[in-house]
Amino acid sequence: MDENDFNRYKEKFLQVVRESGQGGGKNGSGGGGGGGFPFANYTVFYIVGAVILLMLGTASFYTVQPDEEGVVVRFGRYLSTSQPGLHFKIPLVDKVYKVQAKRRQEEVFGYRRSASGGTGRSVSEESLMLTGDLNLADVQWMVQYEISDPWKFLFRVKDVPTTIRDVSMSVMRRVVGDESVSDVLTTGRAAISLGVKELMQETLDQYDAGIRIVTVELQSVTPPEQVKPAFNDVNAAKQEQESAINRAEREYNRVIPEARGRAEQTIAKAEAFAIRVVNRAKGNAERFESVLTEYKKSPVITRHRMYIETMEDIFHRLDQYTLVDESAKGLLPVYGELKTLAKKKK
Repeated sequence: MDENDFNRYKEKFLQVVRESGQGGGKNGSGGGGGGGFPFANYTVFYIVGAVILLMLGTASFYTVQPDEEGVVVRFGRYLSTSQPGLHFKIPLVDKVYKVQAKRRQEEVFGYRRSASGGTGRSVSEESLMLTGDLNLADVQWMVQYEISDPWKFLFRVKDVPTTIRDVSMSVMRRVVGDESVSDVLTTGRAAISLGVKELMQETLDQYDAGIRIVTVELQSVTPPEQVKPAFNDVNAAKQEQESAINRAEREYNRVIPEARGRAEQTIAKAEAFAIRVVNRAKGNAERFESVLTEYKKSPVITRHRMYIETMEDIFHRLDQYTLVDESAKGLLPVYGELKTLAKKKK
């Protein structure tokens, strides 16, 4: 029961007492000459008792909404934390503080929300900060948090939202002050968000604030307006550099595997050719050794046979040929000479 309910019940009680006093005066004047007791009508006591019971019954129960948690204190000392639902408390002894512990809350820095919920005006006093290489950066970010311990949220820190803002701005300036301006504007944003979240949570835990940082998100990181064109040129050059590197890597991945494939193919062909030549040479050597062995057994016959085989191989390649002998009176065809040689061989 809050103060408004108490005042309402008080006014109702006084009104009942006044009406009962007026009625009792009339009855007393009729029966005793106007000197009757104002509360002679005992009905007022029943009414007062019912009002008191109603007040006690109303003050004995309280409801915690689904997105809330209730902190119950008894004579100013922490008793328990109530979850959503209907609960009982001792009137005039227990006091309940309701906290929206289930709702995610946020604080924005460097800008303010517009009426439509988007990014409104910027606040340069919060967003401008010095980087590690002594350059300026305009950093806008947002912090989302939840109440992890309602008791600590209510009684450990006097003004939690202000504390969160002070801690967030201090930590953000510390983290950005350790980075170069190029990292802050390009590749270092994720690392900055994570570092700020961890340092904020560590600081708030030291304060025992009962707050859990959900996320820290950089909304906009830009150079100051005075030097923004120069930074845009630098970014364009970096993008062109990355594009050139990507094209070179793509060409490298296309040409090098193809060249390696051709080289492996050439090496395989060379190895096969070497094996073929070596095998042929070995075969010729073995053939020569076998011929040599036969030659040693019968040199004359072997010479004639080798001569005939050689001549057959040569003449087989020619379409027409004529053999001329000085002792002969005419031209002899080659096959006649071959037959004569064959007869001599026999």
